[in-house]
Amino acid sequence: MDENRQVIVKKTVKSGITFGSALAMVISYTTWHSVGWAIFHGLLSWIYVIYFVLVH
Repeated sequence: MDENRQVIVKKTVKSGITFGSALAMVISYTTWHSVGWAIFHGLLSWIYVIYFVLVH
């Protein structure tokens, strides 16, 4: 039971990180119109998304 639960948590974390990166890159490109900034903000992932929500 614990093993199955651990697999579910790992899959959730992995997809959450992927979604956060994609969201950060879309927000960044829409705001700054720069691929370079979009890649950089994609690496920051959720940090940039939270920053964007708080500041804008």
